Amino acid sequence: MFVGMTTTTAMRLSPREQGDVGEFSAMLWLAEQGAKIYLPLGHSPDVDLIADFGDRLVRVQVKTCTYFRGERWCVMIATRGGNQSWSGVVKRFDPSRVDALFVLAGDGRRWYIPADRVEGTSGILLGGPKYAAFEVDQGAPISGVHAGPR
Repeated sequence: MFVGMTTTTAMRLSPREQGDVGEFSAMLWLAEQGAKIYLPLGHSPDVDLIADFGDRLVRVQVKTCTYFRGERWCVMIATRGGNQSWSGVVKRFDPSRVDALFVLAGDGRRWYIPADRVEGTSGILLGGPKYAAFEVDQGAPISGVHAGPR
């Protein structure tokens, strides 16, 4: 049973690198499901990638999380900037702007959640029964993160 989360600082990824790892994990999983993957050109505030399943296009927001509390992964789904010129504006998760949320947790667990099933605008907890039906195949863990008892 996990009771805490520790992170190795010597190998810790930057937030941008961690986000890239999450996007690569999402692209791999979606491709395994038969999707062709497209990336928005330039910065897209809502969509990290587009999955083309032939009969439909799916706008996907990708998040990663490395914080484990109790028995749940704590996932921040609101965006609070990411640079030093941040204006202080928080962009909350809005299911009208995306079709699915893909999450990669520190230990490699992954979820693909239809946006209209996400019950939060700033954060959600994963690893319990609420989103269990949306957990997909395990991927590679995020480098530098070790989940386990303290």
